[in-house]
Order: sequence, then C-alpha cells, then structure tokens
Amino acid sequence: MLVEGHALVRAAIRQTLSVPGMEVVSEAASAEDALATVMNNKVDVILVDNDLPGMSGLQLVRELSPRLPDTHFIMLTGSVNRDEILAAFRNGASGYLTKNTSPDGLVRAVQGVRHGDLPMPRHLAAELVRQLLNPANANLDGSGLSKREKEVLGRIADGLTDREIGTALGISPRTVGRHVGNILDKLSVRNRGEAAQRFRLGT
Repeated sequence: MLVEGHALVRAAIRQTLSVPGMEVVSEAASAEDALATVMNNKVDVILVDNDLPGMSGLQLVRELSPRLPDTHFIMLTGSVNRDEILAAFRNGASGYLTKNTSPDGLVRAVQGVRHGDLPMPRHLAAELVRQLLNPANANLDGSGLSKREKEVLGRIADGLTDREIGTALGISPRTVGRHVGNILDKLSVRNRGEAAQRFRLGT
C-alpha cells in the first residue's frame, strides 16, 4: 500500500514496484484516507510519506501498527531528522528511507523488510549510531526531550491547544502535533494529561 500525498510521486512509486512477486493493492493520498481503507485490504508492507497533509505519517504508523501487527511500515522522507527516525522506529516502523533512494533500492527494501531487514541508508544508520553514542545528546533530566519539545511540553502543561502552542512558538499546529507525538513516546505516556503531570513532577 502507498500512502503519499502527491499523485505523481505515487505513480512513480507504483511503477517502480511493478515487479514480479510484488503488487500495489491500495493507495491513499492522506493518513485519513489510509485509515478508512487499509483494514479492507490485506497488505504486507505500507510505504508511508512522513509529510502528509493533515495527520502526519508518523502519527499514522503510531495508529496502525498495533492494529496491523503482521504489516511492515516503511517511512519515506524528503529530509532527515534524528528525532523523527527514532520516533518512527519506536512507533512501529520497520524501515526509514529518503526519497532519493534508487528504484532498485526501494524494491530491495520492500522485499527485504518482509524477511526481517531494517531498510535504512548507510549514512542514516551511521549518523543515528553516532548520535545515540554521543553523551552530549542526552538530556540532563534523562527524558531525552529536545529543547523545543520541552517548550511544547510546558505549554501543554499550561493547557494550550496545538494551535495556541504554534502561535506562541511561531511554528505550525502540524509541527506542534509532531512534537507532541515525540513527547508522548519519549516519556512513555498515553496522552497529553499524563505528559502534563510528568512536567509538573519535574519530568
């Protein structure tokens, strides 16, 4: 299944994956479309654009991975963000590829993920390992929250909505939503209320 917001990109991916033993059985232009149709299709692999309109690709994977335990999710991204890579894998992704991956590389990734491979460009894997091994990247409070995520968390504790937080910090509500997802994951909490409580207790 392809979940990609741009029709031309979807068409290119569909053509790339038109190889023996592989079939694109469903497509969606948004996370909301994917949620409405995916349960009606048995799929082995879902390719998810991280930058979708509305609900993000990361939020989609977070929503679907518990409901589809036998399905593998591969994130597709136009830019590389260490926190998003970590969040993607924590939330059920089985691979993380940039959109400049070669056609052959994409086919190999889809084939390999079904056999336990963890598709990721070598430079991403190397960078991720370096970041994880660098003590400077660990927060003193042990939460692993970035400076921006702590700012968002503070506003959550104040009871602000995503739109209000975005206005206060000069970022879009969609970006706020991504930060909120990362915060919930890093703090191992289920909702904003629990996150706010953790903040009041000193994280």
